[in-house]
Amino acid sequence: MVFSSLFGKRPSEPEKPSESPAPEQPKLSLFDRMKQAVTRTRESLSDSISSVVALTREVDQASLDQLEPRLLAADIGSATTAIIMENLRQRALRTGIESGEQLKQILKAELKQILDGVAHPMQHPATPPEVILMVGVNGTGKTTTTGKLANLYRAQGRSVLLCAADTFRAAAIEQLEVWAQRSDVPVIKTKQGGDPSAALYDALSAAKARSTDVMIADTAGRLHTKTDLMKELDKMRRTCEKLVPGSPHQTFLVMDATTGQNGLQQARLFTEAAHVTGIVLTKLDGTAKGGIVLAIATELKLPVLYAGIGEKIDDLIPFDSAAFIDSLVG
Repeated sequence: MVFSSLFGKRPSEPEKPSESPAPEQPKLSLFDRMKQAVTRTRESLSDSISSVVALTREVDQASLDQLEPRLLAADIGSATTAIIMENLRQRALRTGIESGEQLKQILKAELKQILDGVAHPMQHPATPPEVILMVGVNGTGKTTTTGKLANLYRAQGRSVLLCAADTFRAAAIEQLEVWAQRSDVPVIKTKQGGDPSAALYDALSAAKARSTDVMIADTAGRLHTKTDLMKELDKMRRTCEKLVPGSPHQTFLVMDATTGQNGLQQARLFTEAAHVTGIVLTKLDGTAKGGIVLAIATELKLPVLYAGIGEKIDDLIPFDSAAFIDSLVG
């Protein structure tokens, strides 16, 4: 103040030019996001097809024989590859395959037919809540995916309630609470080591009382034995049926795309005992073996319904067979 009264006000400094806000990145379409996710598999598979035959040369038996190990390398699986190769050879014998580009188009049609063969629309209940059980072994990203799925449904305008029913794994409840906060949805929980079916009972009761659209339960991926785990899942299914007849309406098996054929072995146990209705495939962006999607369709007879394509909360997208095949083969 003294300085001001004796010498007057200091001249104001020229204003710094304000920095222009960074332009918003255009929102990518489902196709573009899928294309990014399967980049590693596409590069591997497309390069393989191109190396099998020049684009102007007729595809012969020898060319097809070279294609087979490439499909296996993409983790499409031996059963699926055998079906595809038989159909390609029959096509080559009947009408011929004139070029590598035509081979690509025929291959895309074969792959899409396999995926569409197990696709079916999800059955939603006439009255809420829709009850969803998330199952799968530990390490596949089940709890994270549960939070992302809640966020996806919230973005669609549906109300969601989460249930922390994985009381066996240390920190699973806390982890789901973090995702619930990020998704801005409530969560029902019990203490670690508590009865999962009791937590589920409370969550179902709350969902009914609040007229919640969707209740998603994160279940245990490991107990002391496989038998214990399947018994626990069966108990949870009975709890669902008791409180919400006809539920669970969906049972999503969470699989890690990077585990490939090993993941299929684990998945069979759940599909046989847990009445799985569809697959959520995580870490699709982290593997060059995205062909596991085809192996799932052939060997588990189940559709992939959602795909995890990154670590952000909105990096879970509905799976689209056409976008996947177009992205995969190019």
